[in-house]
Amino acid sequence: MSVKPWVVDDGLWAMIEPLLPPSPERSPGPKPVPDRLCLQGILFVLYTGIPWQQLPLELGFGSGQ
Repeated sequence: MSVKPWVVDDGLWAMIEPLLPPSPERSPGPKPVPDRLCLQGILFVLYTGIPWQQLPLELGFGSGQ
């Protein structure tokens, strides 16, 4: 099985996570997608060239909206 370039492995995530601001304690609306999955969604869109609105929900990266 080949490595997908939009998958953030543990080593890369260990470098990126400390740079992100903390999430607010409570906010109205639906629960946000975890930061790591959101980043993977962004990388998927950049790698494939699809429009953000067409991000497949099945991947679990969020809705793209």
